[in-house]
Amino acid sequence: MTQRDFFGKVILITGAAGGLGAALCRRFAAAESRIAAMDLDADRLSALVKDLPAGTLAIAGNIADPALCQAAVARTVAHFGALDGLINNAGISHRSLFHDTDPGVIRRVMEVNFFGTMQLTHAALPHLLATRGVVAAISSVAGYAPLLGRTGYAASKHALHGFFDSLRTEVEDRGVGVTLVCPSFIATGIGGAALGGQGASATSARITAGGESSPDDIAQRIFEAMAQGQPLLLPDTTSRMAWWVRKFAPSFYARTMKRRVGAEFF
Repeated sequence: MTQRDFFGKVILITGAAGGLGAALCRRFAAAESRIAAMDLDADRLSALVKDLPAGTLAIAGNIADPALCQAAVARTVAHFGALDGLINNAGISHRSLFHDTDPGVIRRVMEVNFFGTMQLTHAALPHLLATRGVVAAISSVAGYAPLLGRTGYAASKHALHGFFDSLRTEVEDRGVGVTLVCPSFIATGIGGAALGGQGASATSARITAGGESSPDDIAQRIFEAMAQGQPLLLPDTTSRMAWWVRKFAPSFYARTMKRRVGAEFF
């Protein structure tokens, strides 16, 4: 298998201003990629770009806006002349039992995590086909296993798997790589920014299993997986154990998950 070389390549990264997104920007910049960093938080994005190489492009805005997705890709290509990689990292979560959740909250989660990712990928795809590039999406253990109190989040991540696994069958023979990344818990701000059942900030305490990974460590593993053309990355011990237990002992997995995570709500 040919190893991708990201030297001089143009990589668009969403959710770039903090946590895993910022770590990904740093890792690809270290490989001398050219970075387009996109985030909703313009102030944090501006601070990030000051620490990245000159020429880094900052794009502030919400990927849930279809017009902005088109504009972000157009700006990237106009600025750099090409697009070689897209990392769909932006996402939001919620923590609330379904019967306590306004359906509008789940719509908000789907608009960002699935539809925003789909729209940006659609805008980027003609350019990725031209460069025989690569697209990655940050999913989660919740993309292949149930997660109590996060029905909307799990739905959005499950949807990414159906979408990107199917997209891969359409584009892999044309040279475009597709990588799905399924970490467990990472030390980022997504838990603290989770929505509650009525759309305000979640009030339940976030419980993690197996500890939290370093964003820099996960970014390194994502970099390697994309370079190697790996279709699925389970980057930590918890995500790998969850994959196999869910596959071969789904009832045991569900009981264990409910016992651990249920303490947030019961």
